[in-house]
Amino acid sequence: MRGFLLGPLLPFALFFGSTAQGAADDEAKLLRETLALAREVKAFGRTLGIEPTDALSQSSREKPARSMLWLWLQRRGTIALRTPLDLRLEIQFSATREKLPLEQLYLAGDYSVYFRQGNQFGDPRSVATIDFARDSMLIKVKTVLHEDLHDDQNFDLPWEDEESIIAPLGALAALEFFKHQADQANVKSALAGIEDERTVSRELVAIAQTADQLFRTEALPEARKKILALVRSSPSYARWFNLHLDHQDADLALEAKISHDLAYYKYYDRIVSLYENRGELRTLIRDLKKIRQGTTGEALEEFIAELGRP
Repeated sequence: MRGFLLGPLLPFALFFGSTAQGAADDEAKLLRETLALAREVKAFGRTLGIEPTDALSQSSREKPARSMLWLWLQRRGTIALRTPLDLRLEIQFSATREKLPLEQLYLAGDYSVYFRQGNQFGDPRSVATIDFARDSMLIKVKTVLHEDLHDDQNFDLPWEDEESIIAPLGALAALEFFKHQADQANVKSALAGIEDERTVSRELVAIAQTADQLFRTEALPEARKKILALVRSSPSYARWFNLHLDHQDADLALEAKISHDLAYYKYYDRIVSLYENRGELRTLIRDLKKIRQGTTGEALEEFIAELGRP
């Protein structure tokens, strides 16, 4: 009986072993290609004045992958429109987010809470994972440039201000990369993404301004109800608001999510307009790098406005 079973099973074992090895080889190849792309993108970024970093310069085959958990807390009835978010926490794990799935956050007293997990971040310990390697070319290029821009040799600003500056710059730098590569398909995708995020930026700023006013003039429950309805009726921002909530409750996250998104998109439309008016990204990056530490709030608004004046 033993001999009878072994004969039929052996070919299947060999087949599955061969399949597993083939999948491993494909993943290794994809990671090598991703690292080669990252090197190319970093070199191109330098021509725009973006100093490269060690973030995403190695893969999970060379170095253990890590992930970050970011949490943002904003007091209910407030929006971080003119001031920083009330509380921001970063927790690093020695495992990828896929191995540490979070499902739910519970009521945190008087605060709204929003969280996000990610394997890519602006740190030498951030490596290219197989999931990152499987992302689209556009996402990979934007991510590499975005994380390089975070380094202090490029921008060393408070988190909210830094994200507001580098989110549009990373997208524009990716567009320039694909133009340089004469990759028309990705140029088209990059342009479409920028236009979509510009719309998100405009809608979000309007929502935040209305929310700030409602919180000042109406009872908290009624104000929150109106703001959530306003978010859901916004054609572009509604999709963006829900896209990144995952398992989180929209009501619990409301103030924190809007405040978080403002940190990325407050100046997005205005900075893209500066790029369009100048027609050249390198000088825009050079000029934005002149923002001094401590320049925030109205002073930062005035700095950006001044760049747009003839």
